[in-house]
Amino acid sequence: MKIVVIGGSGLIGSNVVARLGRAGHEVVAASPRSGVDVISGQGLAEALKEAQVVVDVANSPSFEKDAAMAFFQTAGRNLLAAEKAAGVEHHLALSVVGTERLQQSGYFCAKAVQEALIEASPIPYTILRATQFFEFVGSIVDDCTDGDEVHISPALIQPIAADDVSAALADLAAGMPLNGMVEVAGQDRIPLDELARKYLARRNDGRKVIADARARYFGSALDDRTLTADRGARLGPTRFNNWLASAVFRA
Repeated sequence: MKIVVIGGSGLIGSNVVARLGRAGHEVVAASPRSGVDVISGQGLAEALKEAQVVVDVANSPSFEKDAAMAFFQTAGRNLLAAEKAAGVEHHLALSVVGTERLQQSGYFCAKAVQEALIEASPIPYTILRATQFFEFVGSIVDDCTDGDEVHISPALIQPIAADDVSAALADLAAGMPLNGMVEVAGQDRIPLDELARKYLARRNDGRKVIADARARYFGSALDDRTLTADRGARLGPTRFNNWLASAVFRA
């Protein structure tokens, strides 16, 4: 099949492109650097010509509410309209586990709008909701840092390796549309403060982690359900401790 990966040069997109290419598909890595812009619409029609599947892993460059909303609304409408015109048979999008439970965050409000646009479109679709990536733990810790202290929720999180998310996307892209959502998560449910301590210890970072049930996660309050997947979710094989032991961090 011809499969177009929107956001095909990023962490997830480039991995998906490589996996689909190895499986024998004709793959287009579409991104602004390749001349495809989902905001202006530039290059979309040409990229989608004769494509059967579109995988959308493009992300807003900003977590700010208005900016994220503008991105996902504009990109979603432009992309779905171009897919309809091109006769695309399957729209596969990456979203986030717990989106409906994170609506105190403007970014996740925007992700919910993206999902609604996909569901309202006539194009057969699959939405893959993933839990937070291992690779993003550092950003979570930094967002919760105040001086030398990290005030972070002890709520459970079920993080996953980006590589395992990419594998799930490639598998779904080669299959039939589900016209629904499926979740993918890591093997382990870990208190967020414990995850932060492990991460900082591995990096020899002396910041002190303080478990604070009132601490926000990008603006949202958490409980043990917010960042964990439903029963029946796909589980990636990579465990956080194994990933952390082999991870290479920039100085």
